[in-house]
Amino acid sequence: MKYFSTLLIGAGLLAAAACNNSSTTSSTSDSDSMAQDHASMQSDTMAGMEASTDTASAQSAHVDISATKQDTTGGGSADFTAMNGKVQMKLTLLFPKMANKSVAVHLHEHGDCGDMGKGAHGHWNPTNEKHGKWGSGEYHSGDIGNVQLDGSGKGSLTFDSDRWTLGGDAKTNILGRAVIVHSGVDDYTTQPTGNAGSRIGCGVIMRK
Repeated sequence: MKYFSTLLIGAGLLAAAACNNSSTTSSTSDSDSMAQDHASMQSDTMAGMEASTDTASAQSAHVDISATKQDTTGGGSADFTAMNGKVQMKLTLLFPKMANKSVAVHLHEHGDCGDMGKGAHGHWNPTNEKHGKWGSGEYHSGDIGNVQLDGSGKGSLTFDSDRWTLGGDAKTNILGRAVIVHSGVDDYTTQPTGNAGSRIGCGVIMRK
């Protein structure tokens, strides 16, 4: 009997050790799984923050351009996107009467298209420079240039500027400025207008 009791006690000790080892293995496995889940959540959170930052840094604005004269029907639009210290403009025009010609486009000081576009006043020139050709010597921050129109009077221009912002300080902010389309060609020389002719289109840049 004494020998049998000893065997039972030994068997009990082995069973207890086995259970304890199983419990330790399960606890370690659960701990590893929780650590992996936590790391995955951190990764997802960081990715979401990066996506949010990219979205927050992107700004956009739009302008619809309408004809200012009854005898020169037409119009156009432009989208502005700010990213990495620059603003890109994608402009599209349609003025059938001006087919196969070039027309000058400028940013003007005030967002007022009244009195056939004259309410916009002169070229936007916050740096007080002479009128000229963009990127060559002195020029206004509103000096965009000429757009060639095709046989149907349609034309487009993509333009980048590091002088513009959407909502920056007064020297760079183009929100609320007017886009003016002229009937003539900018000669880049005549002060302060470039001798670009009358105003046939006007629109005010607004944040989307």
